[in-house]
Amino acid sequence: MQKNETVFIIGDAKTAVNNPITQKYNAFYIGLVVNKDNNIIVDADCSTTLELTRQFIKSLFIGASILDVEQVTSKIKNRYFGSSQKALIVAFKNAHLKYMKFVHAASSVK
Repeated sequence: MQKNETVFIIGDAKTAVNNPITQKYNAFYIGLVVNKDNNIIVDADCSTTLELTRQFIKSLFIGASILDVEQVTSKIKNRYFGSSQKALIVAFKNAHLKYMKFVHAASSVK
């Protein structure tokens, strides 16, 4: 895959005041690298305090379609039981909306 086939999208959300992520970053962020030719997430990262959490969350996203909000959300609800579960879902949905704006803008340029 060539580098110019991918785009980088950030999604963000608020977390609970007592969440260590809030204390460290003030919000929860996910970064997704998406292959714009097939909408597949090829890399991911997020603002967490534990490396293990970051690795697990990454495994939830890589290989998934950014367009399939229902499937990704279901995967998060069924597999991720961290205190930032809701924030992770909101951040993904935020990234999805930003990606859809990119897709719409790119298609109107052609």
